[in-house]
Amino acid sequence: MRLAALFSGGKDSTYALYWALQQGFEVKHLVSMHSKSEESYMYHVPNIHLTDLQAKAIGIPLIKGYTSGEEEKEVEDLKKVLEDLNIDGIVAGALESEYQRTRIEKVCHELGLVSYTPLWHKNSEQLLREMIHAGFDIIIVGVSAYGLGKEWLGRKIDEKAVEELKRLNQKYGIHIGGEGGEFETFVKDAPFFKARIIFDEVERYFDEYTYSGILSVKRAHLEWKE
Repeated sequence: MRLAALFSGGKDSTYALYWALQQGFEVKHLVSMHSKSEESYMYHVPNIHLTDLQAKAIGIPLIKGYTSGEEEKEVEDLKKVLEDLNIDGIVAGALESEYQRTRIEKVCHELGLVSYTPLWHKNSEQLLREMIHAGFDIIIVGVSAYGLGKEWLGRKIDEKAVEELKRLNQKYGIHIGGEGGEFETFVKDAPFFKARIIFDEVERYFDEYTYSGILSVKRAHLEWKE
C-alpha cells in the first residue's frame, strides 16, 4: 500500500512515519503543510521550514502545501495537496485531538483514502519512553504553558525530562505529550534517518507575560552517518 505521511518534523508525526515504515508500507511522500499565519488550528508551525532537511535525511520526497491558517479552510488546503498524489492512504501522528483526527478522516473519506493514526489514544508517557528507547533525538522548540519556562527551549526529551513532565502534569496539569500545543518538538535524529540534523544558529524568544516561547532555528545542516 502506497502512503503519504503527514509530516511536521515533530515527534508524533515522525513516530507515526516510523511505524508505517516498520509495517512495510511504501511511503511515497512526506506532506508538510506550511501556514502563512503564526498559528494554525491543524498544523505544527515552529521550524516547519526544517522539514526540507529532515526529508533529505530520511530519503523520502517532501511535498509542501500552503495554507492561510484559517479554520476549516486549512482542511480544504490539505485536500488539494492529497488529491494530486498517487497514493492509497495516509498516516498521521494524531494523538488525542478529535478536531485534527475527524478532519483528516473526512478528507480521506472524500478522496477514497485509508487513514492510519497509529498513536491515537496511546499513553503519552509510554509513547515518549518508546521514542527515547528507539533512538529518537527529540528537542523541545516551543512552549506555551505555565510551568514550562524558557529553560525548556532547546531541551532534549530524555528519561529525566519525562520524569519532570510527569511532575509538571501532577502540579499544573501539563499534558505529558504536549497535546494542545503546550509544547512543540523537533526530531533531529531517528533510527531511519540517514543523517542527523545539527543546529548551527538558534534564537530563543520567551514572553514572561504569556509564558510562551519558541526556539527559532536560523541555520542547520546535515551530518551524514557512516
